[in-house]
Amino acid sequence: MSKTYRVGIIGFAHMHINSLAAQFAEHPQVALVAGADTEPARPELRDGAYTRRWNIRHAQEKLGLPNMVESYQALLKEEQLDIVICCAENAKHAEVVEACAAAGVHVIVEKPMASSLADGLRMARAARAANTKLVVNWPLTWSPAARKAKALLDEGVIGRVLEVKWRGGHLGPLGYGVSHPGIKEGAGPMSGVERGATWWHQQATGGGAMLDYCCYGSMVARWYIGEQALAAVGMRANLNSQWGDTEDNAAMIVRFPSAMALFEASWTTHDHGVSPGPIVYGTEGTMVVERPKGGAEQVRVVKAGGESSTHAADPLTDEPQNVAQALIDHLDNGTPLHQTLDLDFNLEAMAILDAGVRAAESGQLAMVENATWRIGGS
Repeated sequence: MSKTYRVGIIGFAHMHINSLAAQFAEHPQVALVAGADTEPARPELRDGAYTRRWNIRHAQEKLGLPNMVESYQALLKEEQLDIVICCAENAKHAEVVEACAAAGVHVIVEKPMASSLADGLRMARAARAANTKLVVNWPLTWSPAARKAKALLDEGVIGRVLEVKWRGGHLGPLGYGVSHPGIKEGAGPMSGVERGATWWHQQATGGGAMLDYCCYGSMVARWYIGEQALAAVGMRANLNSQWGDTEDNAAMIVRFPSAMALFEASWTTHDHGVSPGPIVYGTEGTMVVERPKGGAEQVRVVKAGGESSTHAADPLTDEPQNVAQALIDHLDNGTPLHQTLDLDFNLEAMAILDAGVRAAESGQLAMVENATWRIGGS
């Protein structure tokens, strides 16, 4: 008989809880048990689409979450959980994962892994000491085109990778009209003061465009290049969100042993104008991952002389199609997790992002730390 996994939710700060909770709710071996929010640094002033209270109502009314508990500490004490979905503020990922590990509970945490490498190491050490699983969910992991591009790169279709570019952007997580996975409704109009009261626009809670979007670049560059980075430079600025104390635009340039990478993050973008990518430049051509809204994902390759070819991205039919399926298959059958879900891999991606953040703070080049070595140290 298949095991039923008791799943709880800790943290409704990140609106990706809506799609993640839906994936678990739809799994035949899952029972959604209860949820608890983390304590916000500042009270939110609105409860429009994708705010905390809206996310909680959605989980209760649309996904059937039966109960909300006063605190996540009480949730872990009162309920015998197998898995927790953590969508707390970035700065609270470490404390939540440590509490779950102490309770013997596996955790899915939404990207980025944490707000710093130091917190990521806390999380990894806690999970390993407790022999619990810690998985970071990347929406890009489940993109057929992103997977197809990696397969083509491994085949050497554009030769040796020289540069990876990634651009992520919209009008901010709560910007008017912005929509998020799993929900058709777009965000409604919020004043600057109302948006500034949310954790997204607060530095201390791990808000800001750099963590939100340069994390994707850090992950995909590590994945596609296939080696760990050496150093990074970074810059961030608040260009049009003065009611918050964190950046709404940021960029990183990263040096790998045999390649480079460029990441751009923006919360002031109406339209990218070009494919946000990933875009990969190789010794024998260029590869562009195209994921148009409402259109089929594909990978376009341009070779020397302008020869162009398009590669369809096949659906992920013979393997898990989301993180809920992947984790439960792993727990039930020992099926290996995809590389981008692996803990060591995510520590390396976090080390790249952390170097960019430190470089932006100092205005100087920052070295990428050896995170997988440090996991056994102090």
